[in-house]
Amino acid sequence: MALSTEDLGGGSSSLPKTISPGNKVLKINSLELEQFKFIDNAYHLLLHVETEPIEGFEGFAIDKDNPEKGHYAGQIGRVKASQYAFADGETKSGIKIQRDRSILIFLQNFCKTLGINEWMQSQHNKHETIEDFINAFNKTAPFKDKYLEFCIAGKEYVGKTGYTNFDMWLPKAENGKYAFGEVEEGKVIRYDESKHLKKLEVKPVDKFGDDDDDFSTPTKKSSDFSLD
Repeated sequence: MALSTEDLGGGSSSLPKTISPGNKVLKINSLELEQFKFIDNAYHLLLHVETEPIEGFEGFAIDKDNPEKGHYAGQIGRVKASQYAFADGETKSGIKIQRDRSILIFLQNFCKTLGINEWMQSQHNKHETIEDFINAFNKTAPFKDKYLEFCIAGKEYVGKTGYTNFDMWLPKAENGKYAFGEVEEGKVIRYDESKHLKKLEVKPVDKFGDDDDDFSTPTKKSSDFSLD
């Protein structure tokens, strides 16, 4: 019997609704503090990001419980400010590390790059906790619709549906290059898969998928932590 190419279904060749590691031009939609379950009072700082609008593309619903808010115009993703969680502690060389101060240093550099350092300075002594600070940042949203170039690193993991997703973070600065910067200024790290992507070990295929890919935003928490 001849092979038929009809009635094969839609397939999964459409553009993913989430980003993957690489060099990207992104805006920040919000920030989130996510508790790190392996160390008390430790946080990952998550950047909820979105690409520039893509013509003819319909992204995830902005609010699945409120369809009137529509869909994202670009691909979205959750990117950690660092591969490692922010926590109070001490490095091997005896340097004291303060969780909140480390988060604020990251946000200060971020605000300077975005050109919104005045907002950062205006928050001096206004907030009792880092949680309050992040809430204020999201509420006032001085970062709204401001795009930067990013280098996104990450590692592959298998999601609940058996497809490969990415746990993503911003890599450390290297050789005078940084994880984010103004577009086309040449200050951003060039993505190198051999350095910036931890790939899954290739295993023999034990099943074949016949449904659509799940491109939902990864929610798996990393077990990585470092004070160095």
